[in-house]
Amino acid sequence: FCLENTDPRMRGRGIQLLSHVLLQCYSLLQEKEVLHLVLFYESRLQDNHLVIPSVLQGLRALSMCEVLSPGLAVSVLKAIFQEVHVQSLLQLDRHTVYSIITNFMSTREEELKGLGANFTFGFIQVMDGEKDPRNLLVAFQIVHDLIAKDYALGPFVEELFEVTSCYFPVDFTPPPNDPHGIQREDLILSLRAVLASTTQFAEFLLPLLIEKLDSELQSAKLDSLQTLTACCAIYGQKELQEFLPSLWSSLRREVFQTASEKIETECLAALRALSACLSRSVLSSDSEDLLDSFLSSILQDCRHHLCEPDMKLVWPSAKLLQAAAGASLRTYHRITHSVLPLLLEQHTKHTQSSQRRTILEMLLGFLELQQKWGHVEEDESPLLSHQAPVCSVVFSALLDPSVQLQLVGIKALTVLGSLQGFLSSSNLELVVDHLIRLALHEEDSQSSEAAMEAAGSLAPTYPKVFSGHMVPRLEEELQSGRAGKGESYHKRHSLQQRCLQALAAVSTHTSIVKETVPILLQHLQKVQKGTEAKNTQDVISVCQSLHRVALQCQQDAEGCWYFHQTVMPCLLAMAVQAAMPESSHTLPGKALLEEEVLAAMIPVISAATTHLSPELAAQSVSHVVPLFLDGDVSFLPQNSFPCSFQPFRDGEHLEAQRRLVALLMAFVCSLPRDVAIPQQEWLLRELLALSCSCNCPFTATTAAKCFAGLVNKHPAGQQLDEILQLAVNRMEPSLAEGPRRTQALTLLLWVTKALVLRYHPLSSCLTDKLLGLLGDMELGPATADGFSLLMAESPDVLHKGCHADVRIMFRQRFFTDNVPKLVQGFHGAGPDVKANYLKGLSHVLNHLPKPVLVTELPTLLSLLLEALSCSDHVVQLSTLSCLHPLLLEAPQIMSLHVDTLVTKFLNLTSSPTMAVRIAALRCAHALTSLPTTVLLPYKGRVIRALAKPLDDKKRLVRKEAVAARGEW
Repeated sequence: FCLENTDPRMRGRGIQLLSHVLLQCYSLLQEKEVLHLVLFYESRLQDNHLVIPSVLQGLRALSMCEVLSPGLAVSVLKAIFQEVHVQSLLQLDRHTVYSIITNFMSTREEELKGLGANFTFGFIQVMDGEKDPRNLLVAFQIVHDLIAKDYALGPFVEELFEVTSCYFPVDFTPPPNDPHGIQREDLILSLRAVLASTTQFAEFLLPLLIEKLDSELQSAKLDSLQTLTACCAIYGQKELQEFLPSLWSSLRREVFQTASEKIETECLAALRALSACLSRSVLSSDSEDLLDSFLSSILQDCRHHLCEPDMKLVWPSAKLLQAAAGASLRTYHRITHSVLPLLLEQHTKHTQSSQRRTILEMLLGFLELQQKWGHVEEDESPLLSHQAPVCSVVFSALLDPSVQLQLVGIKALTVLGSLQGFLSSSNLELVVDHLIRLALHEEDSQSSEAAMEAAGSLAPTYPKVFSGHMVPRLEEELQSGRAGKGESYHKRHSLQQRCLQALAAVSTHTSIVKETVPILLQHLQKVQKGTEAKNTQDVISVCQSLHRVALQCQQDAEGCWYFHQTVMPCLLAMAVQAAMPESSHTLPGKALLEEEVLAAMIPVISAATTHLSPELAAQSVSHVVPLFLDGDVSFLPQNSFPCSFQPFRDGEHLEAQRRLVALLMAFVCSLPRDVAIPQQEWLLRELLALSCSCNCPFTATTAAKCFAGLVNKHPAGQQLDEILQLAVNRMEPSLAEGPRRTQALTLLLWVTKALVLRYHPLSSCLTDKLLGLLGDMELGPATADGFSLLMAESPDVLHKGCHADVRIMFRQRFFTDNVPKLVQGFHGAGPDVKANYLKGLSHVLNHLPKPVLVTELPTLLSLLLEALSCSDHVVQLSTLSCLHPLLLEAPQIMSLHVDTLVTKFLNLTSSPTMAVRIAALRCAHALTSLPTTVLLPYKGRVIRALAKPLDDKKRLVRKEAVAARGEW
């Protein structure tokens, strides 16, 4: 009844119903039904304009039918092209037309190609004048497919170009809260894919790009340059020939004149792409070599500027030449053949350090390009033909008093060394001499460190040269520094430090590691025998060097195992020897037992263990654990000790031995998770007892950390439940009363962290104990600080690097479970302990990912503002560092509390604690990111208040005050 009604609105409703049904069930239709419906819908295209949207919806449903008869797709499109004025329809209906075309192109390609150029012309008419970004994305994709799938464009190439290029450069700003999420970048990339998809557009596109490059609009310049770079991937000499002079002129002008780094970068990328495109083009015998003439133009316009190292065009010219040279091996040879002799000549002419540095930096740019092309034959490479003068220039820079010139020289030296076959053996020895001199005797630490880095990067390429020349020289210097022939202690000490650092830096190849590690260990054995305070520092320095070597060995299985089986037993033997009772009366002088030294040995053992294979780790653990549990010293070198090693036994005379549990922790907590630890249950019980009963805070803490590290990796099951129950039974009475409450709290914190990281069910029970302790007058402040320990990354145990079981979102989970309890506890707490809850809360929030914090902000902000009034400076500092990013990331919410924020921040700028003053000034600075209308009423008051910290006695505070006040 509806379909035959004379009222077009009624007919429209009938067709709409039919179309909605078809969109639900098009896949169930038979071929005859589809044919019948298509003919019906085609005839309806001639109906009243009110009916057309519903007709198009029906045709969209039919275009998805797999049983569509041959010829129907062409018939439908012809009818649409002929009967429908697409651009007069609403956006959604135009989108329906594009969908019909897309559906047919993906399923009926050969049929549509049978239409020839008529299909292209029909689509041009459909698209012409389209303005909606949602439709443009689909339309650009259709044009791209027309070209990529080789549809006939016929005489309509220019029309197709015009109908798409009219949108170039894209000028679109998405409306606020746009539900479609279309960004300007989406349209730019989609249009660029069309424009750069065929060489047939070149004659129209290149003049357009040159025109936009010459415009004043920065976004148009950027878009043009990026499109040109994309086009070069498919263009050849033929397409570019006519436009090369204009393109080069525009690129040169932009690089010489622009103040924008982005535009300069894109210009250089476009020049590199043009040069690469011309390098790829295969020449016929009679055609002109466009690459040669193009490079000649570049050289002619840029080369002479290199003769003026003080002038402003020297760097733009060098960058242009390097961009062209980086395009291909051919362009590299052509440019460097001309530029290299000129730079070497300029180096001779100019004697000032600043000028020579500029020239050497330009030379370095060309040397780095040579790296890109790898090993080059002698007769081809302009670099090899200038080998002697290039080396001479670099070596002279290393001898120059200017530190900045030395640094560029060291970089250049590293690049030359990486070019296979460039440095002769005599040059290599000279390189080593220079590096040793700079590393050990150069006053400036920058040059010294750079020389060590260079030695480390060159050593794997020339291991024999470095182990034969550099390592013996460093050993000799180390011994002479220790002997100290008439020099001041400070000078000797500085030389020793540098020797140790250089030995570590050069240990980047296994053969060199085998030379340097024994030297470092021998030195350690000598310095640890002294009793002076400075020996402690010397021992720490050796440990730091060993740590660096361990890190450098980690990726090489052979080097890693050599280091582990050489260093581990040696460190343990020295530590056990130092801890023997006969010498305990000199405990303060026993350097290896100092807390700082043990703390420096932990990362050495940890780094030497984390990357072991499970088989080798199992071999090692079978020696180390019996050493601590049974006193089995058989695997240690020099293992004749005056008495037994029993770190878990009671007795005051064994206090020194107990400290070595720190080394056990470093080892067992760094093992891969699948390595079985012998006698693990016994070990856990001993660690638990030691952590609860030991009077020495250092030993108690390391035992607790070791226990926690093992518990974190322990497989779930009855054994783990039993050991955890034992731990809870030990902790509870100690926490309640007695002299060892602090040790019990430390153990509780570390065990809670171990369980929180792995989502163990007991973790919530232990966290509740901690929340209860916040109200304790004695332990409350330490417990509050403990929340930082729970949330922060731990440097030595319980982190992913040592194979701990760390779940991906443990912080968010901890926040969700415990912050409501913290807030509740704060409101119910007495005035004496309220600060503990605030401190705990601010520690949790401080370590939370910022996006999570922003979503929770409205509920917590009032509490954070209250925390700023707390007298504890740790709470203040923690809260300020929490608020600072929120001011930048959630300005709308923070604006609601601007009055309170301004008052609190200004009050804290006169805090007695420097760190709080700095943090408050940073927050006052961050306030300026709030909307201007919100800030204006406070402007005068803030500027007056910020005048006072401009006179602060601390420079860092004054610096922040200047920045904040200036912004206001």
